[in-house]
Amino acid sequence: MLFFQTMMTAALTLLLVSTVLVASAVRHVPAGQVHSLYRRGKLVRVLQQGTHLVLPLFDRVAHKINLAGQTLRLDASQEDAGEVRGTVYWQVLEPERADAVFEQVDQLIRRGAREALRNEPAAADTDRRDLGARMKQSLNSALRERGMMVTRVELDAA
Repeated sequence: MLFFQTMMTAALTLLLVSTVLVASAVRHVPAGQVHSLYRRGKLVRVLQQGTHLVLPLFDRVAHKINLAGQTLRLDASQEDAGEVRGTVYWQVLEPERADAVFEQVDQLIRRGAREALRNEPAAADTDRRDLGARMKQSLNSALRERGMMVTRVELDAA
């Protein structure tokens, strides 16, 4: 009787562990997103929309990248023109290239915006649209090589 109980407990434990492993091996990626799959700290592949099988104890999803677009609120100083505030709209075009710098993209955009403002002459309030277009072009020159693109920059006077 004790042997039978021990075998039943072992069988149930094995069934439970197997079920958990199989369930954790299935990854679902929703529409409009990609997930970067890492094994031993290196990018293995980018999971596109749909259901995928992964190695549950070896693979991990490092980034869940939204392809629809992102926004970043911008507050920067421009010499002789005071504060410049606005919103930068950006999106990921090539997830494989963007994955390496995805966590630092906010800093990249903020730094690029400061550099673009530093290179611009002081702008009057009527020049905000032109300044935004030039800032977008400057940001895109830095971000395109990383698989991302700024789609729009909206500036407002502070």
